[in-house]
Amino acid sequence: MEPLRRMLEARSVAVVGASDRAGSFGSRLVTEALRSPAYEKVHLIHPKHATLRGRPCLPSLADLPEPVDLVLLGVPDAAVVDQVAAAAQRGDGGAVVFGSMAGRGEELRSAAGLMPVCGAGCMGFVNTVAGVRAIGYLERDPLPSGPVALVTHSGSVFSALLRTHRRLEYSLAVSSGQELVTTTADYLDYALELPQTRVVALFLETVRDPAALRRCLARAADRDIPVVAVAVGGSTLGSRLVTAHSGAIAGADAGWEALFDAYAVHRAASLDELVDTVEAFGIGRRLPAGRPVNGIATVHDSGAERVLVADVAAAFGVPFAPLSEQTKRRLAGLLGEGLAPDNPLDVWGTGADTRELFTSCMQALADDPAVDIVVLAIDLVPEYDGDDSYPEAALTVHVGTDKPVVVLANVAAAVDQRAAVRLRAAGIPVLEGSVPGVRSLSHLLADAETVEPVKPVVDTDRRSRWLARLSHRLSPLESLDLLADYGLSVAASRVAGSFEEALVAATAIGYPVALKTAAPGADHKTDVEGVLLGVADETALEAAYRSLADRLGAAVLVQRQVAAGVELALGIVRDPTMGPLLVLAAGGTLVEVIRQRRVALPPVGRAGAERMLAAKELAELVAGARGSQPVNAVAILDAIQAMSQLAVELGDAIDALDVNPLIAGAREVVAVDALVVSRPAVATGRQ
Repeated sequence: MEPLRRMLEARSVAVVGASDRAGSFGSRLVTEALRSPAYEKVHLIHPKHATLRGRPCLPSLADLPEPVDLVLLGVPDAAVVDQVAAAAQRGDGGAVVFGSMAGRGEELRSAAGLMPVCGAGCMGFVNTVAGVRAIGYLERDPLPSGPVALVTHSGSVFSALLRTHRRLEYSLAVSSGQELVTTTADYLDYALELPQTRVVALFLETVRDPAALRRCLARAADRDIPVVAVAVGGSTLGSRLVTAHSGAIAGADAGWEALFDAYAVHRAASLDELVDTVEAFGIGRRLPAGRPVNGIATVHDSGAERVLVADVAAAFGVPFAPLSEQTKRRLAGLLGEGLAPDNPLDVWGTGADTRELFTSCMQALADDPAVDIVVLAIDLVPEYDGDDSYPEAALTVHVGTDKPVVVLANVAAAVDQRAAVRLRAAGIPVLEGSVPGVRSLSHLLADAETVEPVKPVVDTDRRSRWLARLSHRLSPLESLDLLADYGLSVAASRVAGSFEEALVAATAIGYPVALKTAAPGADHKTDVEGVLLGVADETALEAAYRSLADRLGAAVLVQRQVAAGVELALGIVRDPTMGPLLVLAAGGTLVEVIRQRRVALPPVGRAGAERMLAAKELAELVAGARGSQPVNAVAILDAIQAMSQLAVELGDAIDALDVNPLIAGAREVVAVDALVVSRPAVATGRQ
């Protein structure tokens, strides 16, 4: 932390490539350096100038009498590695590399050694708390200090968020670029120590230090600092994982989804949603943590826009709070003829009493115990007659309640910025656009939920036992034994290599049985018609065995026929960035029909298992949708946690694991088929 702190709180800076040529990058670097109140010493470096802007200019870093805290490199890429090496050898505190350094990342890392480096391919950073401006592009001066810590891989996003008209004020803003040396996690580690930081905003293309980032996100959650993130691209699952359905089901975005769910990160689908949500957390009120969430209450001046917001809220699962009868009576006494005291609420009168009417209606909603957030959902357009009834109503109610009060402007392009500035100055977020605004409200509601961290526990004996066996490919029976050892219920099974052995196995298990091919390489048995169900007696067994043996080979698996139920798919897939992930989806033939799935980072506790099972269509299946009977949800949760424990202990030795189907019935939840794709090099300790 201390080396990075020295760079981010620099008191001395060297501008290498300084220039006085108007509009040049070197000139902008000098301008921003001289604007920085933190710098006690600004050294200008250029081999061809003795002075610049009336200040001394030295030929090289080597000519500086002592190390500096920060080196800004406004030089061509070809010269960067040598300059970074020189700075590191001199004991300088850190460097910002603005150029792309294409193909020379390893050289730069080696040259930097232990010295922090921002970039390459970045816009630099601004530390408003310390008064440091390490940027090569002109920004507002001064930049106000505030509660938001921003780290973005995109330089364009960095500039856009520094220049937005919104009330986004930063403690630390970093354009981290390629993060060849210093990563997002390093900056977050520092930002979370700043007392000014109350919300974190991230724009991520990848994760370069997953373990460190997870530690930072855990710290943010522990300190009740909300994190809002846009993640693009996702980590790509290796093509080898298509052998197991888990990889295809999880998809390329699974790593982000699991990471954010594990640490209650508020994932934004767009930059507009990011801005709305960060503003809401940064200047608005938050809901008390752990309190049951009921929903929002919205007030409208348009019936059609009321319906629009209701539709958007339904699409994103944002609930409207149920109003008490007392609140409804209170509203009914305020509303004009033909308007119902409902939530969402259409409030429109003659126009003569707008301020009083909207204030009274919003206050009635704020006073209802079930309402979590009061939302004035209007267009907030400029009023050319000077009418400021809407802002005045919001401001009055904001003073009269301790609940969050928010203005949702449905048309972002028509927002009256004068009114918006006034509202924001009072601590009322102005959300711009129906969709990003409503989605940001969902984040405000979700913020009240608490996510308890689950500490991993490892049975070392069991882990060692199975690591040895995972050094080779597990047979179907061994795969079921693995599941059973971790507490999953599995169908009784025996392997047979002849009809006589199959007969002995079926007699011991009891009819009816299922007969499945155990031929090597038949990973997806149904694809090769290698599963025969409901084998009722010896005669049927012989016919079934002959059919499989003639087509696929003598080796079969004889298994207890499990009663029909809801078929689920439960498994593990290894994400190359995040490591092992848990995957839950509809199983059997439904895996191709119901595309909804949930992923999670192990370890997963009871609450995490419940969140996985709460996915809409999965929850409907469990509750008895599509003509099925309700199933034993508790047993499914047990199975999820058992698979989580398997992932904790053996995840690094497994590329993928499929249980499909996991048959859930009213009494039992049973695994009837399993496929394990191991990583032998890990299991044998060679990697």
